[in-house]
Amino acid sequence: MWRLSVSIFLFSCLFVSSSSLGDSEATCSGIVPLRYRYDKISITDFGGVGDGRTENTKAFRAAIYRIQHLKRRGGTLLYIPPGVYLTESFNLTSHMTLYLAKGAVIRAVQDTWNWPLIDPLPSYGRGRELPGGRYMSFIHGDGLRDVVITGQNGTIDGQGEVWWNMWRSRTLKYTRPNLIEFKDSKEIIISNVIFQNSPFWNIHPVYCSNVVIHHVTILAPQDSPNTDGIDPDSSYNVCIEDSYISTGDDLVAIKSGWDQYGIAYGRPSSNITIRRITGSSPFAGIAIGSETSGGIKNIIAEHITLSNMGVGVNIKTNIGRGGYIKNIKISDVYVDTAKYGIKIAGDTGDHPDENYNPNALPVVKGIHIKNVWGVNVRNAGSIQGLKGSPFTGICLSEINLHGSLNSYKTWKCSDVSGTSLKVSPWPCSELRTTGGSNLCSSTF
Repeated sequence: MWRLSVSIFLFSCLFVSSSSLGDSEATCSGIVPLRYRYDKISITDFGGVGDGRTENTKAFRAAIYRIQHLKRRGGTLLYIPPGVYLTESFNLTSHMTLYLAKGAVIRAVQDTWNWPLIDPLPSYGRGRELPGGRYMSFIHGDGLRDVVITGQNGTIDGQGEVWWNMWRSRTLKYTRPNLIEFKDSKEIIISNVIFQNSPFWNIHPVYCSNVVIHHVTILAPQDSPNTDGIDPDSSYNVCIEDSYISTGDDLVAIKSGWDQYGIAYGRPSSNITIRRITGSSPFAGIAIGSETSGGIKNIIAEHITLSNMGVGVNIKTNIGRGGYIKNIKISDVYVDTAKYGIKIAGDTGDHPDENYNPNALPVVKGIHIKNVWGVNVRNAGSIQGLKGSPFTGICLSEINLHGSLNSYKTWKCSDVSGTSLKVSPWPCSELRTTGGSNLCSSTF
């Protein structure tokens, strides 16, 4: 019976993605075709027990070993039936679908002593939190192709509190694990799954291409440290759509390496679309940075709905980063209650060590933000460039950010040039209004 239900559901996903979206609801999800898997196995075929107590690490590893070595034509679907499947971290393989039925939960063990360690990313030079290696993500993929994580809104639960407490008490030995990480991989689809309580960043595609993440829910307490929702990192052709994210850090953060290590690795993030994201966070809704050393370009973010935010839109970098942030288009953003509506800053983020080059200044240009509406926004905006590398080509148009009568509502700007059109409250003088109509409208 489960085989029939999976087949019906996958067919319905294909039908919805291709037929029900009207022209007004553009989608980028077609960059990775959804492949049908004729070969299907269940975790229970390998001894999996979903009682929430039995450890299923051997079952997951045996099932994925079978997929990897039998190499069925068209790949294999691994079905996770309803139940709670406790497991240590595990690696995926190419040409597979990890399918979570309704009521299925894959839950991480809380034993951190035996968690595997892996090398630091070359564009970071060390673990993001501590020197040395890093803990492997709960579900991991390295050098893979054609992988799908989907289902009927089953849950992947990182049980991150034990890791958060180690971070708070400063007893961590290495950088915490992400919930999901794909490295050097392509043709990845993540959809129709709930991700919760990640130890660190939730979904981290790094050095990847052709990645689709849509129709997901990502949850973590607002006081959980560094639980970013989705972090495309030195990746290109990435589509993020139609998802709800509520976490303790940035909802979506685009990155591309850290100071001298990111500069040397030289791999940008580019051609990334973020669309129809809803969420809440004490940090940023849409963030770029602060790790931007490989460069970030050609980014579109639109139809974003945010509430109870630290910052609505935050573009952030620092001295020592080098690289660039350019050709960024953000539009149709609604913010209800935030400390800042828009922040573009050149003084954000720490450094991996003392060997960074303070003369490696980032270039920030061609930032276009349009149609932003905010209520209960304490500070409208701040754009703080760098004296040795002013931010140029900043264009703001049709922006209304309203706060209470007692709040500070004006803009703060320095080392920036650009244009503005129909911005309220009145923007800083560095964003000239003459010619703003033609310059701003031509960028969208």
